Amino acid sequence: MAKNNNNNNDKMSREERGRMGGEATSRNHDKDFYQEIGQKGGEATSENHDKDFYQEIGQKGGEATAENHDSEFYQEIGQKGGEATAENHDKDFYQEIGRKGGEATSENHDRDFYEEIGRKGGNSND
Repeated sequence: MAKNNNNNNDKMSREERGRMGGEATSRNHDKDFYQEIGQKGGEATSENHDKDFYQEIGQKGGEATAENHDSEFYQEIGQKGGEATAENHDKDFYQEIGRKGGEATSENHDRDFYEEIGRKGGNSND
């Protein structure tokens, strides 16, 4: 490790100073500290950015994830998510989200839509 005196050849790089500072911080703080600063950072970010910002970073994150994972990955996380949701929620939860989904669908679709899906459902039994 380089010493930090006034000789340019012995100064620490910014990267090394950052690494050492991060290591010192992690030794001196616990999980609650990181949760608190994460909460504050999230609140500050939400005050400074709009919906478009979050859509853009979500899109980029989704694309990066899709480039690095296959369908098996998505099946696995979907199954884990479904199991976790089932463990944490009861019948009333599922009735409520079903009701909300039905309302949202009815606001976005007309009678022709329902006739079409009804026909498709009826034909699937053949």
